[in-house]
Amino acid sequence: MAARNTRLMRCTPDDLFAVLSDGWLYPVWVVGAARMRDVDEEWPKEGSRIHHSLGVWPVMIHDQTELVEWDPPRRLRLRPEAGILGRGVIRIDVRPHGDGIAVTIAEEPVTGAASILPSLLWKPLLVARNHECLNRLAFLAEGRREEREARELDHRTETPDPEEGTPSPQAQEDVREADI
Repeated sequence: MAARNTRLMRCTPDDLFAVLSDGWLYPVWVVGAARMRDVDEEWPKEGSRIHHSLGVWPVMIHDQTELVEWDPPRRLRLRPEAGILGRGVIRIDVRPHGDGIAVTIAEEPVTGAASILPSLLWKPLLVARNHECLNRLAFLAEGRREEREARELDHRTETPDPEEGTPSPQAQEDVREADI
């Protein structure tokens, strides 16, 4: 039932996960996230959160996204929560493809308005949004690869491997319910 998109990227999984490991970059690649308010110090540890806002000023909703699964170089699973708009589950899968990677994003609402509407209504919107999210993510990861190859990279030279964490029980339940 989830909305799915796949994009080929000319970079390594490490380049992609280095971008994903920087919580402050979230609104740069996620369509709808307008600004960052805070990133838990433990990010990208499972159970840690990033705190952002969505909308257009002056109408902003403060929301947060919990990291449910951090498994570089293969997978990332997030659980965004947007107050009365509800919660969802996002899974990003990465696999080698030629001299780059294929990145698939799957997203499904689990509570809120979209979860009670037929997928015929919400799925095309998420597919369009996530198409642009993958484009933005590719610009960041491929740019990081270019910096690395030019030996100009001086930050996040390795993908973080935080000690094991535990997502909240609600996030775990949402992931089971979404089944993505």
